[in-house]
Amino acid sequence: MIKVINCKNKNYKKKIIDFLDKRRSGKNIDTSIVYKILKDIKKNKLKAVLKYEKKFSKNTKIKTTKIEINQSIKKLNPKTKKAIDFAYSRIFKFHSLQKSKNIKFVDKYKNIIEYINVPIQICGIYVPSNLPSSLLMNAIPCQIAGVKKIIVATPRTNGKLNPGVMYAAKKCGVSEIITCGGAQAIGNLAYVKKVNKITGPGNDYVAKAKRLVFGEVGTEGFIAGPSEICVVADKNTNLNEVLSSMVAQSEHGFESQSILVTKYKELKNNVIKNISLYLKNLPRKKIATKSLKNHGLIVLCQNDKQIVEVINELSPEHLELNLSKYKKYLNHIFNVGSVCIGKYSPMAASDYNTGSNHNLGTLGTAKFASGLNLSEFYKKISHIKLSKLGIEKIGEYATHLADYENLHGHSKSIRSRMRSK
Repeated sequence: MIKVINCKNKNYKKKIIDFLDKRRSGKNIDTSIVYKILKDIKKNKLKAVLKYEKKFSKNTKIKTTKIEINQSIKKLNPKTKKAIDFAYSRIFKFHSLQKSKNIKFVDKYKNIIEYINVPIQICGIYVPSNLPSSLLMNAIPCQIAGVKKIIVATPRTNGKLNPGVMYAAKKCGVSEIITCGGAQAIGNLAYVKKVNKITGPGNDYVAKAKRLVFGEVGTEGFIAGPSEICVVADKNTNLNEVLSSMVAQSEHGFESQSILVTKYKELKNNVIKNISLYLKNLPRKKIATKSLKNHGLIVLCQNDKQIVEVINELSPEHLELNLSKYKKYLNHIFNVGSVCIGKYSPMAASDYNTGSNHNLGTLGTAKFASGLNLSEFYKKISHIKLSKLGIEKIGEYATHLADYENLHGHSKSIRSRMRSK
């Protein structure tokens, strides 16, 4: 079921890259319709959104009312409500520590340079239909940053609102909830609601739509696509923990990816031997099985250096270092969204209530981007105020550079403020 790449093979790096590229290229799923959907919504606005909702989800209701939302919340199981409250508290506390500080610099000429953090005004959040945890992860940073208006787009399930998502939205101070999904939800946020930025995880269609609207609205600095995990384990790691983490990630969707990296052949064999049995009674067995068959991978390394090289090439969304001697790897790993350290830190827990954010770079974007954090919801604006003496001192050198770059209009503009021209 799961492909194996042995690092004894001299061209193992190429094999890994080729394997990853099949999924990252997007050729597995035809997303060409996304461009058509967005173009239509940009021109025909809500009429087009409703057309695609009827076509793909048989949904005829985009707007929600306070009465409908409150009625949905009343159906929420008290245990789920408490779990959302618990997660909210931890996520809020951790993300509050990320608040950006304004910077002020004053030089000896009394020139003042400031760097001001200004919240984004309107943020759109995409939330899959049954995932209140995703709403918390996106809306809480918005709330802390001071975003004035938060609009959530989330699909209905069989025509109904998800009580957990509705409760989480109310707790986070969401301004408006629209019920649509897929690429049409992104189009709605971008071209109908005209938000300034869109965040939130989604399938390949959602990820493609966010990439296409970028530039007209903002999106995260990474691709929040189908989820990924890399588990690093040794001969002492509990087999059940390895299997459970790989299967947990695979049940997210057909395009999710689970990878095991190890030096131990026996562990590799045991995973291959037992994973089908582990899947046997899983409610989402078909999804997890297809995910593992198409995108599951075991990389058998020869030494620690190879393990580090492989992880940095994989650049996974989530990394589990499920071994006791994790320190020899930790300080050498640079390309990863989050790292869960030790046997008591399953990645699945970080999806809910450890306090860290589960919106992280997928499809290799962890090589250059951080996961979702408070900075995503601020714009940083420079304020420059030069003194009478300051423009004389700075201007002398600035005009030299302007003339050197053959931008004489710049030079004249600077000299117009100087006494000694």
